[in-house]
Amino acid sequence: MNIIRGERQDAEGGHADGARKGTLTRRGVLGGLAAIPVLYGIGSTAPALATTPKPKPGAPKATADTAELVRGVERRYNAPLLSPGTRLVLPDGIKAVPIQDYYHRPHLAAVESAWPRMRAVGGATVNASIIPEAGAPTRIAMLSGFKVGWYELIHANGRADRVTWDASKLPFLWFYGEFGATNEAPYQNRFYTLALQPFSRNPYLPQSLAS
Repeated sequence: MNIIRGERQDAEGGHADGARKGTLTRRGVLGGLAAIPVLYGIGSTAPALATTPKPKPGAPKATADTAELVRGVERRYNAPLLSPGTRLVLPDGIKAVPIQDYYHRPHLAAVESAWPRMRAVGGATVNASIIPEAGAPTRIAMLSGFKVGWYELIHANGRADRVTWDASKLPFLWFYGEFGATNEAPYQNRFYTLALQPFSRNPYLPQSLAS
């Protein structure tokens, strides 16, 4: 079913790009953005999480840093529905860590900030809860601090899309805002999109470990 105004939707089950294992790669994002911009449909009652195989006897115990990555459903919002002034509302207490050099060698920035403050590509600190005008710098970050998993996107036309998930299993949210400032292929200053996806852990290395 499609997102409709005021309806709650589960971010753990969904379409073919929904709950699955693996790291978030540049190729995956580029392939998705190269498609015709559409608002993804909401998944139905598919299984909430990918199945994690049982460890072999004697294998080291998984930790938060080594456990297999599980991803919830990615939802991508595009123009014309996504427009300047659209607002992203999150629970209290959320922290944002920008992902630097995303298109070449992605890694976490050294400093986190309290939502909605976020450092955009280029270094400017922005209010990430408000979608900017076309041409604004890209905003990419991992968000954490979810005791309850939900976000609400309030569009300029009054429509509100609320999405929920189980934060005990997917406590991180990947935030990707491309607003037309990236010139390299396939973007070429043409894309205006916001993507959001719950994660079981943060898959990116800190800056000190990525060099």
